Amino acid sequence: MSEAVREATKKGRPEFRNIHITDITTKYKMPPSAIVSILHRVSGAGMFLMLPFLLYLLQESLRSEISFYHFGGIVDNVFTKIILLGLIWAYAHHFTAGVRHLFMDNHLALDKDAAQKTARWVLVISLVLTALCGLKLFGVF
Repeated sequence: MSEAVREATKKGRPEFRNIHITDITTKYKMPPSAIVSILHRVSGAGMFLMLPFLLYLLQESLRSEISFYHFGGIVDNVFTKIILLGLIWAYAHHFTAGVRHLFMDNHLALDKDAAQKTARWVLVISLVLTALCGLKLFGVF
């Protein structure tokens, strides 16, 4: 501990430390609302970055009948299905977290316990929707 930190703690001043990205996952336990907030940003960025890929797939499906079958071949690839499953999760999570934010904008579920409960519900609902869509995508039903 440096001399300045020792002096600050003696005088009752708050101690500020630089936090590295690896400290967040190992030393600090984030509440569910923080996880949902971070994933909301990640899912929005993921959907934005995948927009050219989705527009390409739409273009290929609408060009002609032959290109529609070519599009079908692209979507039948397992790698493409995994990418689409990630996009499905991103959309489901972003949508459910957005609905949660709309409720919070209307002054509902703002206290700590309710916010943590709704954050857990966002995680559960988005994963259930992703699982259902994934089962349909991979042809289980």
